[in-house]
Amino acid sequence: MEREGKDVDGRIKSGHDDVGQGMTKPFDTILIANRGEIACRVIRSARALGYRTVAVYSEADAGAPHTLLADRAICIGPAEAKQSYLSIDAILNAVRASGAQAVHPGYGFLSENEAFAQACTDAGLVFIGPPASAIAAMGNKAAAKRRMIEAKVPCVPGYQGPSTDSGQSDDVLLHEAEKIGLPVMVKAAAGGGGRGMRLVRQHAELLPAIQSARSEAENAFGSPELILEKAVVDGRHVEIQVFADGHGNVIHLGERDCSVQRRHQKVIEEAPSPAVGAGLRAQMGTAAVAAAKAIGYVGAGTVEFLLDGNGRDFYFLEMNTRLQVEHPVTEMITGLDLVALQIRVAAGDRLPLSQEDVRLHGHAIEARLYAEAPYKSFLPQSGELVLWQPPTGDGIRVDHGLHDSGQTISPFYDPMIAKIIAHGATREEARRRLIVALERCVALGIETNRGFLLDLLRHAEFAAGRTTTRFIPQHFAEPAALAADDTLLNIAALLWFERAAAACGHDPAYAWSSTGRLASPVLLQHGEAKAKRLVAPLGHNRYRVQDQEIAVLRRDGEQLRLRADGQECDAVFAFAGDSLHLALGRQDFACRDVTYLPPAEAEGAAERELRAPMNGKIVAVLAAEGEAVKKGQRLVIMEAMKMQHEMVARVDAVVEKLPVKVGDQVATRQLLAALNPAAE
Repeated sequence: MEREGKDVDGRIKSGHDDVGQGMTKPFDTILIANRGEIACRVIRSARALGYRTVAVYSEADAGAPHTLLADRAICIGPAEAKQSYLSIDAILNAVRASGAQAVHPGYGFLSENEAFAQACTDAGLVFIGPPASAIAAMGNKAAAKRRMIEAKVPCVPGYQGPSTDSGQSDDVLLHEAEKIGLPVMVKAAAGGGGRGMRLVRQHAELLPAIQSARSEAENAFGSPELILEKAVVDGRHVEIQVFADGHGNVIHLGERDCSVQRRHQKVIEEAPSPAVGAGLRAQMGTAAVAAAKAIGYVGAGTVEFLLDGNGRDFYFLEMNTRLQVEHPVTEMITGLDLVALQIRVAAGDRLPLSQEDVRLHGHAIEARLYAEAPYKSFLPQSGELVLWQPPTGDGIRVDHGLHDSGQTISPFYDPMIAKIIAHGATREEARRRLIVALERCVALGIETNRGFLLDLLRHAEFAAGRTTTRFIPQHFAEPAALAADDTLLNIAALLWFERAAAACGHDPAYAWSSTGRLASPVLLQHGEAKAKRLVAPLGHNRYRVQDQEIAVLRRDGEQLRLRADGQECDAVFAFAGDSLHLALGRQDFACRDVTYLPPAEAEGAAERELRAPMNGKIVAVLAAEGEAVKKGQRLVIMEAMKMQHEMVARVDAVVEKLPVKVGDQVATRQLLAALNPAAE
């Protein structure tokens, strides 16, 4: 019998353990029932262990990197997730077509679907995850809390009553909320990701919160069931990574702090938590292991706790019966490959280490780079990623599933672009490394939260490790778009000037008129604003733009080294269609050259028309043509990128057109409603 060891960096060595063999069917080909960076992450570890891999993809993901990385790729249906990545039949058909004997669900989609896990088992496949019974035990928050209370795991006081109409009526929930006392959290009993979740501080907000959470939960998870929990103000979201094998061994791998959240979704995660010492870690770890044992867990799982502001009391929130998005920070401080561990446990091996063997080294912080506009209430974005250059450097890891350029960020799926992770000997070293990595990260063509992430990481409270779940609401309640400074506008103007000169076959260094060097006007439009610049060439790669002298010192494809007013800086740019995309420091900027375009449409169109902010699906129409509506009144609700977007009237008006109905798929900028503003 050969026991598995560890190499010098703590990663799992190849090797095999005879103990437990025969408990599962042998397999040599794994189908990954997921997409993007998730599929890429699983494929790399599986191939390193010597397994063949099969990718699946929707029509929207044809040619995506995860399909090229796998040994084989199979199309499973249209872009809409319900017809592809969420279709159990489509996945199982792909398994049969590929000859795979094992399925890894990744994280998200069907990874916590007990019906999928059971279907895989019934089909004679190895499901690389927990048994269906464990998923079912934790799949409903109400049932899970009841189970944890029985197991004596500390739980947040609340109401997790029956799913019957009598146990879920408005009156019952209102009554139970009053008993708990405000503030209270209203949560969907099924699902996660912050959907169907509302924080209620005022009595007047309670009934609308219950009704909207119920509606969102039913649309998202197919179940309107809700639970109520006492809101722990100024608490921390701390989760414990657990791992179990099929031989009764259960350990934990320390904690992750995921307190920095927006819309109840994580933005920055780190391990270990700045608020957790060795004693508290042991207590929380013991509770997490007890939770896993109580449901007969096998594989990787995460037990989420809310740590009270006093730093001592903690309460069970839920258990994620899958690998978490943020698992890389645990990998970086433990030296373990958690996906490799998942596969080996699924193959029947024992865990290669005991609780006493777990060692935490240094600190790791992960930032989620999203396609979203923080200054527009974090509205998800979709469109073409014109240029993608992930950062590199000591202690830096980037998990993504993207081509270098020309890839579309689809409105059908989650808007996360990549995870950028930094490891250091200390928390401060990891924080500094992550800041530099984000500064060097290039994601052009679509709005992202890159600048917002940098602001979070540089904030004094984050640097001091004092973040709670209210960190973003307290310090970034209304993130503001960073105004384009003069240098950024001037660089954009000279790039447009050079492009125009090249299009005419001219050398921009020699733009002369009869009276000397020619200063050419350039009118830029960026968002709703316009900026006029005068660009005058001073010689080869030297310009005066307005009152600023700019020299291009080096060109390397899209990379520029510039000197502006004596200071050198780096910029990255890309032209796409009629737009220029430019990155300078923490700013990502897009503009058009409208110097010779006709005047824009008359102002006020935004008040008269409601248009789709992205591709999506209409889930509710709340008005009718000819109806008089008030400013702020909801007219249409659309669902896109795992969120519901409420389209409201911007002025008192009469609805002239309402050309959409429930179930319609709409494209970006498609007209949803036309209004005739009421005369004052």
